[in-house]
Amino acid sequence: MALTPIILALSKSGEPTAHAIAQALGFQVHGREGRVDNADAFFANALEYARDLFAAGIPIIGVCASGILIRGVAPLLADKTAEPPVISVSDDGKVIVPLLGGHHGANRIARDIADALQGVAAITTAGDVALGVSLDEPPLGYRLQNPEDAKSVMSMLLSGGGVAWKGTPIFDVQLPAGNDVELCISEGCEQGNATRLVYHPQRFTLGLGCARNADPADLWDLVERTLKVNNIAHGAIACVASIDLKADEPAILQVAQKLGVPFRLFTAVELEAEVLRLANPSNVVFAEVGCHGVSEGAALAAAGTDATLTVEKSKTLNATCAIASAPVPIMALKGRPRGRLSVVGIGPGQAAWRTPEVSRFVAEAEELVGYGLYIDLLGPLAAGKIRSDFPLGGEEARCRYALEQAALGKNIALVCSGDAGIYAMGALVFELLDRAFDEEGVSDAARRVEVICSPGVSALQGAAARAGAPLGHDFCTISLSDLLTPRADIIRRLNAAAQGDFVIAFYNPVSKTRRTLLAEARNILLQHRPADTPVMLASNLGRPTELVRYRRLDKLEVDEVDMLTVVLIGSSNSRLAKLGEGPRMFTPRGYARKIDGDLAAKRNDPYLEDQTQ
Repeated sequence: MALTPIILALSKSGEPTAHAIAQALGFQVHGREGRVDNADAFFANALEYARDLFAAGIPIIGVCASGILIRGVAPLLADKTAEPPVISVSDDGKVIVPLLGGHHGANRIARDIADALQGVAAITTAGDVALGVSLDEPPLGYRLQNPEDAKSVMSMLLSGGGVAWKGTPIFDVQLPAGNDVELCISEGCEQGNATRLVYHPQRFTLGLGCARNADPADLWDLVERTLKVNNIAHGAIACVASIDLKADEPAILQVAQKLGVPFRLFTAVELEAEVLRLANPSNVVFAEVGCHGVSEGAALAAAGTDATLTVEKSKTLNATCAIASAPVPIMALKGRPRGRLSVVGIGPGQAAWRTPEVSRFVAEAEELVGYGLYIDLLGPLAAGKIRSDFPLGGEEARCRYALEQAALGKNIALVCSGDAGIYAMGALVFELLDRAFDEEGVSDAARRVEVICSPGVSALQGAAARAGAPLGHDFCTISLSDLLTPRADIIRRLNAAAQGDFVIAFYNPVSKTRRTLLAEARNILLQHRPADTPVMLASNLGRPTELVRYRRLDKLEVDEVDMLTVVLIGSSNSRLAKLGEGPRMFTPRGYARKIDGDLAAKRNDPYLEDQTQ
């Protein structure tokens, strides 16, 4: 369970219970507007908000009727192995029901709540009820090698079978003895099956080093060979570790991904502190990176002060590998993670237009960076997050700040409206990464962070959806801001788009000081398309103050447009249909001509005519 649960309080009667859970477990309370007095954040619609949290992978504790949570998340149910816990708590705190994710933390949370409130955890998972344990949820620090077999093993036990242990038992319950199934605790390369579960204590850390852009296959072969020779299972590895200079090394990143473990980083100074414990200190390595050993030092630093070097450095021409072991399973990782910057587009404003992936990246982020209004639009999803607000005009500063914070090992979300890659911060992030440092780029550490771009519903798409289907044929977008684009280039693009008869979406159409380009654009377009060409003006899309209106091209006035308005200009083929629910703008793609052509072909083809009679 990677994300911290959120407690939902839906009524005044359940509010004391919600706060009691929060005080006991350290979680936030989010309350329904108008019904709850005190909360860390407020939401307007319980069903939509529960759905939004669930889509983002956030565990939900709802102090409410179970049916509310069920109706909220039901449309999203698909994969029980990936879905977050959902728990219902009665208003008086007496009954706690884990609805989803019993084997992924929900049962444990339910028991914790029951202990705190002196209530009853109504756990219905068969294994938990009959045996008091979920075999597919081992204690922290252990990894189940064959989770796909847990169901069959549990079925045997529920049918009266008994357990034979190989190794020290790890569950704090008394399981029935017998020889029907085996629970094996081993650091070695044991294999499980339908009657045998293998649990690996994660005591080992894997230290890696390699030349820049080393062959990933070469490094993986070295790791596989080293583990096999020393009879250490993949599942017994707690993390992969290296020097921070290797934060973006593809070969090392692939090893961590294949093993399914975290990647931890250490500075040269931190690795040099391990010099007295190294088996193979190297002056050559020290001259190169500032410490006497990368793989051995990283393995020891990650495993802790009580660790020993289990496997000394082994190497190929371009890679090194070492393994350290702690006396007990590692439950708290040392070092820092590779930083991550998620460049996310949150859509025009309303939560329903925000993608689940964006919501998840926002939920996972430690800090939110962006224009303050855009962060505000996240509503309760931003509650409790560190946020760094930047003003309009501070675009480069906010991107640089986000990258440098990620370089410290933080998980940062750079929040943009619409789509982050369309007239937003995505391009600027990569421009900064591409610049040399002496050209006002970013630090080397910032260049090594993980950058993820997640799409959002653009203002263009939102406006088109409200209009109908104006983008049914070829279209383009043009920004009318000459702050970053020379005015001559904008005029040239306007003429080209007008001659090409594209549907055009104007971004940044006006500002307080820039009022003339929209009028020039209108006049250029009138040279190439009819005066009655439909124009849509869409302001504050997806927000309570949303305003949509239509104009003829020759009646488009600059004074009714502002920076929050998207201007959609139809092509010469675009139409404004007057339908029962109001005008709808669309651009035909030519299906009518195709149908007419098909009918003509049938009339001229005796065979086709025969087939249609």
